[in-house]
Amino acid sequence: MMFKVLWPGKTHDKEIRHLIDSYVKKINRLDKCQLIQTKEAKGISEKHSSRIMEIESYGLEKYFNNDYIICLFHKGKQMDSMEFARFLEKTSLQSARAVTFVVGGFLGLEERILKRADFLLSLSKMTFSHELSRLMLLEQLYRALTIIKGRQYAK
Repeated sequence: MMFKVLWPGKTHDKEIRHLIDSYVKKINRLDKCQLIQTKEAKGISEKHSSRIMEIESYGLEKYFNNDYIICLFHKGKQMDSMEFARFLEKTSLQSARAVTFVVGGFLGLEERILKRADFLLSLSKMTFSHELSRLMLLEQLYRALTIIKGRQYAK
């Protein structure tokens, strides 16, 4: 499998950034995973949220290619870790395309990005910061790959 994980801007919290780097390394020991930090809309007041999301959307779309797109979205499907692993395994078997996860910025994802998605995934009914969501997605991706490959992972 080939995975890409996209999000706008850098992760500013250094502890979260350290954990993200750690999970990317772990994932790459099991499968190929490319982390891509796209253009973040800077210097624009939050009252211009549609402009911010538009700028960030264009940066994300540049990397879609013909990939299988999974967007994180609060109204997406929720799965437990075993379901997520089975879903990824099935998706990779049915498609030769790379699997690309898209995480929005602090305002989320623009509607056109969500419509472009092949699948909408929710990490939880709870709301998390976009930086923490990045980390949680990578942890779940790593957990899913260990399940798929039959490796032991702490519960």
